[in-house]
Amino acid sequence: MKKMINLKINNIPVTVPEGTTVLQAAKHANIEIPSLCYLKDVNCIGACRVCVVEIKGRRGLTAACTYPVEEGLEVLTNTAMVRKSRKTTLELILSTHHKKCLSCVRGNHCELQKLAYDYGINEDHFKDDEPQYEIDDSTPYVVRDNNKCIQCLRCVSTCNNVQQIGAIGQIRRGFDVRVGSPFDKGLDTTSCVGCGQCIVSCPVGALYEKSNIDDVWDAIADPNKHVVFFTAPSIAATLGECFDMPPGTHVEDKMVQAIRMLGDVKVFNMNVTADLTIVEEANELINRITSNKLDKPPLPMFTSCCPGWIKFMEHNYHDLLPNLSTCKSPQGMFGALLKTYYCQKNHIDPKDLFVVSVIPCTAKKFEVERPELTMKGLPDVDVALTTRELGRMIMGAGISFKDLAGEEFDNPFAIASGAGKIFGATGGVMEAALRTAANILDGTNEKVDFMDVRGTTGIKEATYRIAGKEVDVCVASGLGNARKVVEMIKSGEKNYLFVEIMACPGGCINGGGQPIQRDYVRNWVDLKSLRSAVLYDSDKENEMRRSHESPVVQMLYDEFLEKPGKGKAHAFLHTHYTPRD
Repeated sequence: MKKMINLKINNIPVTVPEGTTVLQAAKHANIEIPSLCYLKDVNCIGACRVCVVEIKGRRGLTAACTYPVEEGLEVLTNTAMVRKSRKTTLELILSTHHKKCLSCVRGNHCELQKLAYDYGINEDHFKDDEPQYEIDDSTPYVVRDNNKCIQCLRCVSTCNNVQQIGAIGQIRRGFDVRVGSPFDKGLDTTSCVGCGQCIVSCPVGALYEKSNIDDVWDAIADPNKHVVFFTAPSIAATLGECFDMPPGTHVEDKMVQAIRMLGDVKVFNMNVTADLTIVEEANELINRITSNKLDKPPLPMFTSCCPGWIKFMEHNYHDLLPNLSTCKSPQGMFGALLKTYYCQKNHIDPKDLFVVSVIPCTAKKFEVERPELTMKGLPDVDVALTTRELGRMIMGAGISFKDLAGEEFDNPFAIASGAGKIFGATGGVMEAALRTAANILDGTNEKVDFMDVRGTTGIKEATYRIAGKEVDVCVASGLGNARKVVEMIKSGEKNYLFVEIMACPGGCINGGGQPIQRDYVRNWVDLKSLRSAVLYDSDKENEMRRSHESPVVQMLYDEFLEKPGKGKAHAFLHTHYTPRD
């Protein structure tokens, strides 16, 4: 047990564990010390100097984010000297900041904007010529605007320390220093996987997803287009945050009604193809385990539903690409079904069907452009919208989201199992696959709750007895953790049978396209757990807990796909991967 330290903050007694910083301790006294560069467990460098405080007995001001508490310490957070220093610092930051707040995607949700308002900033106090940097929009998923960058380095720490990608860092020197890619090239020349965690960590509008909102509005307005939406499992757990609803609010019915109010569109449930992914993936795993062929696919088998993780493997581990499941992601499967089965059933020319996925992920924007996910020159999915983009569309349409009564998804893709729902949380894909694989192999296995793979811990291991065998599985979220797991497998240290990887820490509920919460980046609130609880509660309330029990999935095989992993199912629901530099 850690030693407890007693101190005073603004004369309020506080007792916290040894090693706590002054910034963290202040929260125990209900005092918020402002900061811009601080990101708990990720970026703690004292660079922005906004969090300075007075400490009795010390000369000058001290950065609260890096200073550990001491017994008897007396801290003052709101003196005249502190306020003057913070105000001056903020005015200096604004002197080179591109202040286009009305057209900025982070307007009203910008940490710098809030502090400027709180401290009564004169944005022209230090009048200077704003630097003009070329905007990097070279990728299909993220835009980098150094004209708004405040050099907090939160994105750099996230990319390098959490995700361990290293696509961005500080380049050049002196007054010309800035965040950029190696050799100051476009982000598309790097090994960036599109996870979008840099966007979530950015306090301002220097990083944001490339918007496809106008493309969707144009399609809705086109009388020759049939527009269909489908929504990923985690969107119903997070969309409400765009409208100031508490994290952990389930808004699936309101979400469906709001999308339908955007125009003449259909709204489908992506949990359907999450179920379909599990059926295909579970059968693929069983085939790998039971096959006696000399050229059988290798084990362990890795899940393939996360496009950021797939691109990570394509860049870094070419020799392990055969270990990836050949299943398309639920997004890819849905697009393929809509452009084939759905068009045939409804006598629609596939070129007239405009498919919109609503996803928690910026990497899905890259996925929709993969040539492997096209048929006869047409993409399976036309546009991938993030949760934030859908929120902006609903606001722009003047829809009072909170007041909606709610509606249900459209048939024939409305009903899905609880297993499909938990896809949005780390460990959810593993649990859903185990439910189906165990039932198929054991015949009468009634186990549906695999608790060891739940939770937001970065790496989780478990052993289950299935079909008389001990099966070792692993779940990892965050690419830094993924790298650890892959290296343990390559070295022979671990001998897993099945591995689930999600690029974003916590899984899709913490995806790069999810609503950005100020309390989240400071990490005072455990958003990942609040959001995950929505998915697991929904699963628990569902009468169907296994993907292969879904009547929609059974209908798809009966009417179109025939058998898992064979014929049309293999042609339309499976893919291959591309080694990348």
